[in-house]
Amino acid sequence: MIRAHKIRLHPTPEQANYFARAAGVARFVWNWALAEWNRQYEAGEKPTALKLKKQFNAIRRVQFPWTWEVTKNASDQPFLDLGKAFTAFFEGKAKRPTFKSKKTSKPAFYLANDQFELGDHRMWIPKLGWVNLAEKLRFVGRVKGARITKTADWWFVSIQVEIPEAIPVNKPAAVGIDVGLNRLATLSTGEEVENQAFLKTALKKLRQANKRLHRRKLGSKNREKARQQVARLHYRITCLRQDVLQKLTTKLADSYGIIGVEDLHLKGLLKNRRLARSFADASLGTLRRLLEAKAAQRGGLVIKVDRFFPSSKTCHCCGWTWEAMTLKDRFFVCQNPACPYDQFPQDRDYNAGQNVLREALRLIGLMDQAVSGTGSDEDANLPADAE
Repeated sequence: MIRAHKIRLHPTPEQANYFARAAGVARFVWNWALAEWNRQYEAGEKPTALKLKKQFNAIRRVQFPWTWEVTKNASDQPFLDLGKAFTAFFEGKAKRPTFKSKKTSKPAFYLANDQFELGDHRMWIPKLGWVNLAEKLRFVGRVKGARITKTADWWFVSIQVEIPEAIPVNKPAAVGIDVGLNRLATLSTGEEVENQAFLKTALKKLRQANKRLHRRKLGSKNREKARQQVARLHYRITCLRQDVLQKLTTKLADSYGIIGVEDLHLKGLLKNRRLARSFADASLGTLRRLLEAKAAQRGGLVIKVDRFFPSSKTCHCCGWTWEAMTLKDRFFVCQNPACPYDQFPQDRDYNAGQNVLREALRLIGLMDQAVSGTGSDEDANLPADAE
C-alpha cells in the first residue's frame, strides 16, 4: 500500500526562490515536450517520452543551460508525466494534455527517492541543502518519492511511502447515508451531519478580495498582494472543508463494515445554475471518494445504490411510494393504512437513509447469490432490524 503524507515546508527566501526556479524548469520542460510531441505526431512520427527526453538532453547544454541550476528531476520527470498523460488520453480515461501557464498552473516539481533525504523535521534536497519541515513523516516504510507544490503563499511536500498492507477487520454493522445540501449526511441511525457551507460563509470576503484584485494595475506589486490574499482565502476554505470530510469518512469507515450511498450524477448536478455552487461547496464527490478508499483499507465495503432508486419517496417500513413528493416536502408522511407509520411525519432524509441501507443490503444479497450460485429471492429479503 502506498500512502502519501503532505507536510508544510518552512523555506528561507533563498530556498523559496530555488523552489520557484525548479517549478519553472518543470513547467518549461513539460511545454517543450508537449509542443515537440504534437509536432512529431502531426508529421506522422510516433513520439515517445524516452525519445523526447534523449532529444532534449542532446540540446540542453547549449540551448537551455539554466535548467542545470536545479535538481535533475525537475527536467526529467515531466517527460514521464507527459507519457502517462498521453497513455490515459489514448485509452479514453482523460483529456488531451495541455500547455501549462505560469499564471494559472500550480508550481510543482518531483523528487525521486534517491534525490532527497529525510531527517528530524528537515529534508535535504540536491543543490539546496536542508529545508525545515513542519512535522515528522507520519508513516514508516520505504520512501518512493516526493512532489513539492505551492498553494497560496506556502510550499508543501507530499511524500509517498510504501507500507505493509494492514489486516482488515470485518465489522458486521451496516449503515445507509443520504447526502444533500440542507444536511451534508443523514445516517440511517438517525445521526445528522450539518453542511457547514464554508464557501457560502466566506463569499462576502471573497467578493471583496476579488474586487480589490481587479482594481489593481496589471503587473504591479499591489496586484500580486491582492492575488495572494484571494489565494489564501480559497486555501482556508479548502482546509476547512477537507477537515470535515476527512473526519466524517474516517469515523464511518472505522465504525461500519457495510456503507450504502447514493450513486449521484454529480456532473449533472453541477449543471444546475441555481444549485451548482452549493453542490460544489458540499463536495459530495470527494466525500464518496474518501469513503470508498478508507472503507477498502479497513476491510469495509461501500455499496452504491442506483441514482434512480426513489429513496426519499418510499416508506422504509411498508414500501408505499409518495409519487407527488417535491423538494419542499421536508417530512415524509405514509398514506398506507396498514403501515405502523401511517400519518406519522418522519424526517425526509432519515427515511431516505433507511431506504438506502435496505437497498444496499439487498444488493449485497444478490451479489452473494451470484457468487455462490445458490439462494432464492427470500434469502435477499431484508429483516426489519437489519440496521
